[in-house]
Amino acid sequence: MDDEDAIAEWTRAQERVIALVAGLPPERAAITVPSCPDWTVRDLLSHMVGLGADVVAGNEPDDHNEAWTAQQVEQRRDRDVDALVTEWQALTGPLRAWMAEHGTRPLGDVTIHEQDLRGALGEPGGQDTPAMAAMRERFVGRLASRLDPGLAPLALVGQRWSWCSAGDPPDAAVEIRASDFDLARALVTRRSAAQLRSWTTRGDVEPYLDAFAILGALPSRDLSE
Repeated sequence: MDDEDAIAEWTRAQERVIALVAGLPPERAAITVPSCPDWTVRDLLSHMVGLGADVVAGNEPDDHNEAWTAQQVEQRRDRDVDALVTEWQALTGPLRAWMAEHGTRPLGDVTIHEQDLRGALGEPGGQDTPAMAAMRERFVGRLASRLDPGLAPLALVGQRWSWCSAGDPPDAAVEIRASDFDLARALVTRRSAAQLRSWTTRGDVEPYLDAFAILGALPSRDLSE
């Protein structure tokens, strides 16, 4: 995916998120996000908007650390969902221009968190997009770099997508078989160890589980979006 396509994907994801949350009543905005349990829906949206504002302003640490993201939420503590949407819409043009010049890293954030919001609100969608495929390819590379080189080959097998750490998937010692979407979400640390075990159709997955903790500890509960 080239930068022009990635910017278009970011724009489509932003539009889907805005359609998802616009006009959300306070009680729905206060729902805890299962994949980000320290945040409510409104908090997560604050982070998404705040990230865009900080990126455009040149305030973006390489590690997207917790203090940085927490500040985005705290600075917007007095804003409701509609005010956050208005702020985000005003950032659309500047952030698209920033990505055209500096790269499309913000695509990852909106792609991952769209599904986090959908999981909290019980509104599936956006599961089979070019952005989701791009995240799967990006993060499987990170998984590969985290695997103990002494381990036997691991295969991930979906409906249309598959990957193997060495050789071909049918020959791998360990195979995890799930939907393309579930594999993409597992690669961004949105599936539990129990889910990964349940999808293992061959071999012992236990020595591989730590490698899936790419964005933090594996969830303590099963997640669906």
